[in-house]
Amino acid sequence: MSSTEITDLPTGDPVPSSAPPVPAPKAKPFPLRELIAATPSNVDAFLAHLQRCLATPTGIDTVLLFVCYSSRLTSAALTTLVQPALQRSASRLIALASALPPSATLLFNAKTLPSSSVAFVLELAKRLKALSGLTSEARTIMRLWGLLGMYFWARRLVLKLRQQKQQSDDKFETSIAWSQLAACIAFQTLENGAFLASKGILGWAPRDPEEGRGVERASSKRGRRSRAEKFTGGKTVAVVEREEREWTENWRKTVVRNLAWAPLTVHWSLEQGLVSELTIGALASIPSVLQIRDLWRNTAQ
Repeated sequence: MSSTEITDLPTGDPVPSSAPPVPAPKAKPFPLRELIAATPSNVDAFLAHLQRCLATPTGIDTVLLFVCYSSRLTSAALTTLVQPALQRSASRLIALASALPPSATLLFNAKTLPSSSVAFVLELAKRLKALSGLTSEARTIMRLWGLLGMYFWARRLVLKLRQQKQQSDDKFETSIAWSQLAACIAFQTLENGAFLASKGILGWAPRDPEEGRGVERASSKRGRRSRAEKFTGGKTVAVVEREEREWTENWRKTVVRNLAWAPLTVHWSLEQGLVSELTIGALASIPSVLQIRDLWRNTAQ
C-alpha cells in the first residue's frame, strides 16, 4: 500500500497582505495665510454688496430695521443674562445692611459690588439699546415723507376707477386697496404727529412715543387671474409656475411678518405694555431677518 506524502500543510504563520498598508491621511493645516490674503477682497465685496443694499430708500429702511431690532434683542438678552448676578449682589448688600446697627456706616469695596465683567456687559447692553433707539428714530424720520407717497397711491386708485370698467372682482380688490390706503394714512398722520410733538414742533404730546411702531403696510394681494392673464405675453408653463411659486413664498413671508408685528402693535398701543423687552426684540427680529435676507439675495450680482 502506497502512501502519499503531504508537503503543503499550513504553517500557522500570518498570511502576508497583498496590498501595502495605506498611511493615515495627514490633517490639513488651517488655511490662515490664505484667509488673510483673501481678507481685503472679501471685505471689498461685502462693502460693495452693502452699498447696493443702501442704494434705495427701501433698502436703507430694511438695513436700519435689522440693526435696530438685532441690537435691541442683544441688549435685552445681555441684561437678562446678568440679572442673577445683580440680584445676588443686591441680596448681599441688603443682608449686610440689616445686620448692622442703625448708627453704623457702610463702606463698599469691589467685593460687594458686581464684578467688572458684569459692569462691562451692562455698559454694552446700554450702548446697544441706545443704538436701537437711534436707528428707530432714523426710520421714523425717513417715514415722515410717507404721506407724499400715499397721495400718489390715492391718485392711482382714482385713475383706476375712472379708466377701468368695474366688475365684481375688481370692486372687491379696489375696496381692499382703499381700506389699506385709509389705514396707512391714519397711521402715518398719527406717527408723524407723535414724532414731531415729541421734538417740540407740534403742540400736543403723545402718550407713548413708541406707539404705532411695527405697523407694516402689507399690500400683497394675489388677485384672481384668468388663464389668459397668466399666459399673457407668450409666457410658458415653466415661467407661470415659477411666478406662482414666487408669489406663494412672498405671501407666506408677509403672513409671518404680520403675525410677528401683531402682538407688538397691541403692546405699543397699551399704556402699561404687554410683553417684555426681550420679547419685543425677538418678535421684531423675525421680520427684520426675513427682509434683510430678501434684500441681500436680490442685490447679489
